[in-house]
Amino acid sequence: MSEKSPAVIINDNWIVSGRGKKNPVDPHKPYAWLVEKERTISGKIEDTAIIFMTNQECPYRCLMCDLWKNTTDRPVPVGAIPDQIEWALKQMPYAKHLKLYNSGSFFDEGAIPEADYQRIASLVSGFETVIVENHAKLINDKCLRFRDMLKPELQVAIGLETVHPEVLRKLNKHMTPEDFQRSVGFLTQNGIRTRAFVLLRPPFLSESEGIYWAKQSIDFAFSSGVECCIVIPVRAGNGVMDYLMEKGDFSLPDIHSLETVLEYGIGLKAGRIFADVWDLGLFSSCNKCIDSISNRLTYMNLNQVIVNREICSCEKMN
Repeated sequence: MSEKSPAVIINDNWIVSGRGKKNPVDPHKPYAWLVEKERTISGKIEDTAIIFMTNQECPYRCLMCDLWKNTTDRPVPVGAIPDQIEWALKQMPYAKHLKLYNSGSFFDEGAIPEADYQRIASLVSGFETVIVENHAKLINDKCLRFRDMLKPELQVAIGLETVHPEVLRKLNKHMTPEDFQRSVGFLTQNGIRTRAFVLLRPPFLSESEGIYWAKQSIDFAFSSGVECCIVIPVRAGNGVMDYLMEKGDFSLPDIHSLETVLEYGIGLKAGRIFADVWDLGLFSSCNKCIDSISNRLTYMNLNQVIVNREICSCEKMN
């Protein structure tokens, strides 16, 4: 781990103090939606709809998070989240699977009241699976009550981030790997599949350390019982991450490191593993190979097989 350390105490107040302004949002409409292809548990490549719901900010101020940019300052009223889902589904083409992301935890009572669960369940009844995101410490019986209302299969995505104990603490995540493990165990025992978010090169790690700890985190996630892992290269742009970059405590991961970690995860054959391919240009300084790498990562995501790399001159120089 890097010898450098922040000159400040990382806590909620410091993280919030580095922020800019939020984007204007409508509490009765999602701030974004899209449809993407994903390889399903059955091995089929099928369309998955994603609704990015407008909601109040997550109570956990994680160091690397930028989801606060599209949140409200106050809780949205009862009925607002179902309204958003209903509005989005009218705009979207048909898909078999649905992700409901609310910039926080679906089962946080301050975000989505239980009074909305039944209407949400009715709105999504035509899907085969519904995936929601949730913090490990907010996994409880609400998950089971919502599951029992659903016709589709419920899956829960949980941010593990990293199993590096010191870095996880500095991420201000307010959880431990053991918390993650307990949450996955609870959901698994109750027939709910889980997926984990794993960070590639969070702050305070070198490039090689970032690769090593991403692999360790994938191992831990699968051994805990998750069915799927998503590897997310860490970005700047939320205020404090830019400050840490200026201080030398954070650097954007290299796109070739993302290739390496995805290859490792696929080679385990322990479950599905995907690389986050959004805005990959951030992680490459080479215009010659960015398109071929993006295509390669997408192909590996969809087919879960390792494709031989085309070694570019930029990689040889490294």
